[in-house]
Amino acid sequence: MPAPRPGRVVIAEPEIRARIATLGAEIARGYAGEPPVLVGVLQGAFVFMADLVRAMPIDLATDFVRIESYGGGRTSSGRVRLAADLATPIEGRDVLVVEDIVDTGRTLAALRRTLEARRPRSLRVCALCDKVERRQVDVRLDWVGFTIPNVFVVGYGLDDAGLYRNLPDVVALEGGSAARRVIGP
Repeated sequence: MPAPRPGRVVIAEPEIRARIATLGAEIARGYAGEPPVLVGVLQGAFVFMADLVRAMPIDLATDFVRIESYGGGRTSSGRVRLAADLATPIEGRDVLVVEDIVDTGRTLAALRRTLEARRPRSLRVCALCDKVERRQVDVRLDWVGFTIPNVFVVGYGLDDAGLYRNLPDVVALEGGSAARRVIGP
């Protein structure tokens, strides 16, 4: 099987930067008063969240959760597990979940249930990419960077078996899966 390689650019870096500037301003207007807690979903959202917080001219707090549902593959296993939890209490706080991509909606729905049980004042979601064609669970997204087609994408934090997160663009991945690559003599 050939090694996967980045292919067609789905979202170019200049588009990403411009959209994040707009999102940051829109989100900042949506939070007046108490600083929100931005909850990044690791590992994919860390690049997006770093740029997003720099684009938000308001006071805010940050924290992260780690959710596992893919198990190294390209499709969700259907099982969602909270692998690392928040360090910040969110009861009575405004919370903004920052996601890299939403496709089936299962992971986000499970995370939303977990966070809502902690009684935040509000719980909103911002996703860089929304893959609506793959939706299996109805989830609400309050801010979306880009709606993308049903292709496997990497770059700008998105990965294939941990690879390609450092690409500046969001790119369709062509070829085999890095998770299946055999390394040897």
